[in-house]
Amino acid sequence: MEAKAVARFVRMSPRKVRLVADEIRGYAVNEALDILKFTNKRAIEPLTKVILSASANASVLNDKVDSNRLFIKKIYVDEGPIMKRFRPRARGRAARIRKRLSHITVVLSD
Repeated sequence: MEAKAVARFVRMSPRKVRLVADEIRGYAVNEALDILKFTNKRAIEPLTKVILSASANASVLNDKVDSNRLFIKKIYVDEGPIMKRFRPRARGRAARIRKRLSHITVVLSD
C-alpha cells in the first residue's frame, strides 16, 4: 500500500531541499524524522511536514497500516515557478533576483 503527500510552492530553492531529501530516501519514517531532527538545514521544516502528512494519509487510506513499518519509497523535489524581482544597481541599472520555489513529493510504502 502506498500513500502520497505533496507540498507545492515551498519558498526554498529545490537544490537546497534536495540535499536533505537525498539523506532520508529509503529510511523508515521514524528514522527519517530522527535524522531530520538533528540536521542543521532550513529544509527540514517542510520535509518533516510532508512526511507526517503522508503518514497521516496512509493511516486514513487503510486502518490496518502499521506506522512503524512505513518507509520512504520515493522522495523527490521538483522546481516550481520562479518569482522575478529587481534590485537597484549602480548607474541606474537593475539586476534580476530569481526567487525559486519547490514542489516536494513523498511516497510512503509498507
